[in-house]
Amino acid sequence: MKQTKRNITIWLSVAMLAVASLTATASMRSPRKSKTAAANTGRCIEVAFDYNRQNGPGSNQYAVWVENEDGEVVKTLFVTSFTTQGRKKGNDKSKRGYSFRPACVPTWVNNAKANQLTDKDIDAFTGATPKDNGTQTFIWDFKDDHGAEVGKGKYTVYLEATLFNNTSVLYKAQFSTDDAKGDLLFTTTRTGEDTTHNSMIANVRGTIK
Repeated sequence: MKQTKRNITIWLSVAMLAVASLTATASMRSPRKSKTAAANTGRCIEVAFDYNRQNGPGSNQYAVWVENEDGEVVKTLFVTSFTTQGRKKGNDKSKRGYSFRPACVPTWVNNAKANQLTDKDIDAFTGATPKDNGTQTFIWDFKDDHGAEVGKGKYTVYLEATLFNNTSVLYKAQFSTDDAKGDLLFTTTRTGEDTTHNSMIANVRGTIK
């Protein structure tokens, strides 16, 4: 009887050692995926500028968005409400501002394929045109319009502003998902001849955080 108990004890010990060995081997062959494996978790792009509201129609419209290196809009951060929703008069049916005023942030309208976006899509990033002067700040968390994290690569952040009628300004800065924290370098393209509304957008800056 004593011999039988001893044999059982030895057998259990051997079995436990075998299980431990198999577990260790499996662990070595299939390492756990890190919960922070995503390259850009916790990182963001911050874009800010000084906004000064202008008098008169055909002004105060702007859009902020991000494109991938193929020129596809992956995330629209903000578009002023007149551009996307227009103004409803009386019993008239509301229609998007860019449809009857083509000078409203035309680069965004074209690149984002605005005519293919539903009203629900538009509502997600449309906001009221600021009534007061001050700093406007927008954050991109490296996710697309559907909330999915974008892949590694080069991206460009844009700020387009309609200064007055057909006069507009386009700021853009390129960066990579592998870039270290630091400031973005913006280039500027201007169209139109009006110079009386230049102060609408000033001190554009961006930072990788």
